[in-house]
Amino acid sequence: MRWLIIMFAAVLSVSAWALDLQQAKQQGLVGEQLNGLVGVVRGGGEVTAVANDINRKRLSSYQDIAQRTGTSLTVVQSRAGQYNIERTQAGDYIQLADGSWRKK
Repeated sequence: MRWLIIMFAAVLSVSAWALDLQQAKQQGLVGEQLNGLVGVVRGGGEVTAVANDINRKRLSSYQDIAQRTGTSLTVVQSRAGQYNIERTQAGDYIQLADGSWRKK
């Protein structure tokens, strides 16, 4: 019985870490920001870890684009943010200019 409980807890902990960006968006945990990064709407821990991981990858990509095109990182992020918000699915969160969140 004890092993069964341990196995069940292990399975639950693995599925808890399986949260990805799309799932987080659909659950209303994260949304797209004007600066091209993902923001945490609600939640913490794993949600913040997912957002940080995505943002690290996005920033790296934005820096590469800025360097290749001779554009500032701020401009690249702003354009990416606009693009990401336009492509956000209805019902997912987007951040407004005043910093508040609303469903698209």
